[in-house]
Amino acid sequence: MSLPAHRVADTIARSSYGKLIAFLAARTGNIAAAEDALSDAFAAALSDWPVNGCPDNPEAWLLAVARRKAVDVVRRQNTSESAMADLLVLNETPTSAAAIDTEIPDQRLALMFACAHPVIDSSMHAPLMLQAVMGLDAARIASAFLVSPTTMGKRLVRAKQKIKSAGVPFRVPELDELPERLDSVLDAIYVAYSDGWSDPAGTDAVRRDMGHEALFLGSLLVELAFDEPEALGLFALMLHAEARREARRNDEGGFVPLDDQDPSRWDSAMIDAAENLLQKASEFKSIGRYQLEAALQSAHVHRRRTGIRNWEDILRIYDALLEAMPSPVVAINRALVLAEVEGIDAALRAMPPGNDDPRIRQYQPYWTAKAVLLARAGSIGDAMHAYDIAIGLEGDPAVRRFLQRAKTKLQD
Repeated sequence: MSLPAHRVADTIARSSYGKLIAFLAARTGNIAAAEDALSDAFAAALSDWPVNGCPDNPEAWLLAVARRKAVDVVRRQNTSESAMADLLVLNETPTSAAAIDTEIPDQRLALMFACAHPVIDSSMHAPLMLQAVMGLDAARIASAFLVSPTTMGKRLVRAKQKIKSAGVPFRVPELDELPERLDSVLDAIYVAYSDGWSDPAGTDAVRRDMGHEALFLGSLLVELAFDEPEALGLFALMLHAEARREARRNDEGGFVPLDDQDPSRWDSAMIDAAENLLQKASEFKSIGRYQLEAALQSAHVHRRRTGIRNWEDILRIYDALLEAMPSPVVAINRALVLAEVEGIDAALRAMPPGNDDPRIRQYQPYWTAKAVLLARAGSIGDAMHAYDIAIGLEGDPAVRRFLQRAKTKLQD
């Protein structure tokens, strides 16, 4: 098989999966059938393109083949009225690639809001979006939500069946329907961006594209719901983080923590855009999680750019965030800030206990934070032990080397 065909198919799979699934699913409301049809279309492409050459419009080619595959499936189910209805919907538009517009309508947000419909269990809103729109498999989603891949797979299947049986419409809801679904959409975009953020060097193509996809969807959401402060807050948060991406690695590829980054390497235009969004969000006088997280990023940027110690302000934001969203992650980060304001003893007391919580025991930043605080308290042996655990849990080689150097300094 020729390499160019592989590359084209891989690029389309990573960049257009969600758009194609959304378009197909919107025809009949059947996400599972759309996924099956698109999978068959990709298989056909990998057989056809190396022989006949890649089409001028690969997306349209895949969409046309996927729709034909879906029509074939429906025809084999011609005993039911619902199958006939699906067939009629699928046949509403031409199935040839040449007849499909160059610009395929982007219905990803419509699919995300369908996944957040009230008839679907709220705990499955974000996982369903991550699979249907972002293309994450059940194993990666299961890892993010601390359940087994088998359990997550079964839940996703049930959620898709519920969408079809309930006749959930694939459309962006009216403004008065937005609030009850918006939080789930924001959470899914945030998880997707975080997945991409975990690859700061941009060497993992899947994660890199995931981050780009999340930024794109965040921008669409702001256009759709500009009067929703949390949508503005989330996009501001992502822009603040993205602005520092290049500074997270030095010229040798080594990890650079925030306090050691060169602010001149930050993207000032992105930071300015984030600040404008955060200012706009504040005008609504309705503070939420994502605005607070964006405000934290803003405060750290101000501290690093000006050299002005503003730890007290940062701690107040963490206090508000912990009240709005109690979580071990927030508590850990708050403890590190508390060390700057009230001292190491207060910080160690504020650290959440890790012995009884499997989420914390497997969370590398917890052990790194604990190591840093213990070292500052003079408990070198305990700090080195915490570093050992952190190093064992870290998958990024650059971060692992950074942690190993930090541990070595304790021995000097």
